[in-house]
Amino acid sequence: MLTRVLPLLALATLLAAPARAASDVQITAADDRLKITVAGKPFTEYIFKGMPRPILYPVLAADGTEMTRHYPMRKGVAGEVEDHPHHRSLWFTHGDVNGIDFWAENSDKKGRIVNQSVTHAVADGAARITSRNRWVGPDGAVHLEDETVIRLHGTADARFIDYEVTLKAPAGKPAVLGDTKEGSMAIRLPLWMTPTHSQGRGKKHEGKGTIVNAEGVRNDATWGKRSTWVDYHAPRDGKVYGVAMFDHPANPRHPTWWHVRTYALFAANPFGKHDFENLKDQPKAGEMVIPAGGSVTFRWRFYFHFGDERAGRVAEQYQAYAARR
Repeated sequence: MLTRVLPLLALATLLAAPARAASDVQITAADDRLKITVAGKPFTEYIFKGMPRPILYPVLAADGTEMTRHYPMRKGVAGEVEDHPHHRSLWFTHGDVNGIDFWAENSDKKGRIVNQSVTHAVADGAARITSRNRWVGPDGAVHLEDETVIRLHGTADARFIDYEVTLKAPAGKPAVLGDTKEGSMAIRLPLWMTPTHSQGRGKKHEGKGTIVNAEGVRNDATWGKRSTWVDYHAPRDGKVYGVAMFDHPANPRHPTWWHVRTYALFAANPFGKHDFENLKDQPKAGEMVIPAGGSVTFRWRFYFHFGDERAGRVAEQYQAYAARR
């Protein structure tokens, strides 16, 4: 009996810790963004205007270290690689909705996610943002709508961002989420977090970072695999910083596939099956059709921690998150 009680007590402690330790969460509203602080320290900003889609930027660890790339919001930052301008800090989108690309940008052929309303509150030790958006194609037609609820909280040594995204098809037509690797719940990390990797054109970056999933698969081999969680961590100035992403067990197609790259793109994508599993003769294997007027909901958590996946207790934190129904 004792061996069963102790794990349950540990899980209960993890479930209670974030809310207990994050009583001082504040939201400051501006015209185009919401600024979130934890215990008086900047955490992140939800920017919902002036971008091709809403994003969180910047995102800071509990000690103030910046955990996402600045480009393209800020250009010319020392030590950054200015590639993939559509990788904007932390965001949700998809590369094929009714044949329209909402992942890439800077083209009149790409879609935009246009905010309609934002509400916010602080309750139970967390900031809660509810954002309603329309996915607008190049022709001005609305192909999809979403209601995204973001919950942000923290402890003395960790930060948490929970996304609950409900995708809604318009009343008059279905929404087809196509099978492509280009999606969906994503973060672009800073270069210092990466493992050693090729930067193209014969260039090689010598990195000290590690990518690992719940099965212990590491680095390049994690790409396209299904797993309940993935952790990305690296040393900096004598301390190890990590970012884990959790796929909630209630999600459709759980465990998700991971579009995670050694150059610092880190994304969960439940739609890219034929790309990830190399099913060249099944280009629609991962396609999802939301019927006209219907909806589907996904949930993910970002966990910003110190230490590697063991020191950061990533597996235990995942179990605590998974227990939240």
